[in-house]
Amino acid sequence: MDNPHAWPGQVPEHGLFSLADLEPALIRELSTRSVELFHDRNAHARPLDGRVVGVLFAKTSTRTRTAFTVGVVRLGGTAVPFGPNDLQLNTGEALEDTGRVLGSMLDALVIRSAGPMDDLRVLSRQGRIPVINAMAAQEHPSQGVCDLATLRLVFGDPAGVRLLYVGEGNNTAVALAHVLAVIPDARITFATPAGYGMPESELRVAVRRAEAVGGVIQQIHDLALAPEEVDVVYTTRWQTTGTHKVDPAWREAFRPFHVDSALLDRWPSASFMHDLPAHRGEEVSGEVLDGARSLAWTQASMKLASAMAILEWAVAPRR
Repeated sequence: MDNPHAWPGQVPEHGLFSLADLEPALIRELSTRSVELFHDRNAHARPLDGRVVGVLFAKTSTRTRTAFTVGVVRLGGTAVPFGPNDLQLNTGEALEDTGRVLGSMLDALVIRSAGPMDDLRVLSRQGRIPVINAMAAQEHPSQGVCDLATLRLVFGDPAGVRLLYVGEGNNTAVALAHVLAVIPDARITFATPAGYGMPESELRVAVRRAEAVGGVIQQIHDLALAPEEVDVVYTTRWQTTGTHKVDPAWREAFRPFHVDSALLDRWPSASFMHDLPAHRGEEVSGEVLDGARSLAWTQASMKLASAMAILEWAVAPRR
């Protein structure tokens, strides 16, 4: 039987796994809706009324876990939290069996996984429920929606935005590439340490998609090659959740990518973005993070609005 929550155009597994799966119009719609909910968290008719959503976080989280849990409640639903050691997956139960059981009781599942993104697709197929990727090893798509919504809030129409990402080509960077690839005439540069760049397969997909709307996505490994004109400088912490760097001297490779006032002042009008948590003195100086040009705290507030927009779309589609 078909999933009663399925939207036309959704991927077969139903839900949000990668932003690369979504049509450009839908990505833009989610960011626009996020801004609406940012301005008014009650701008809805409690679309999750009667719905029960599991919130499973196998890795630490402050903003994303709180945003999705509160988002379910604000939309009228009931959130059922699971911690990293709560399910029988830890005792060897098959992922497929877990999916079937959760699907028989829940209307949707939000998950931050320690495993690959394909595990989320398995849970969705077996449970026949929408699954929302709240961060997997490969991509952090809800962060991408949040980031685009923040740009829309600050700049209005983000078309033509010029963004410089500084740091590791991690799951946040992948989401940023996919979400900005659908913005007309956007110019995105990923400045990453050599050996810690964007996954080539993800970069190729984003580059092709950007070309279709007149955008440019490129990667460099030396900040001396950064563009002359930049609207936003974006960074993330160097040691992200769930990752481990084999090279014990990795910090030496990252030091030139520290964002301080001297770097930001190369672009006097540029804003600063950070997905948080931040380690002041490592990837960013406290002066930049807490300075007048920082949008990091606006991003953090946008997490709730973007989670609500994603939940509204994936769990309670408009009829």
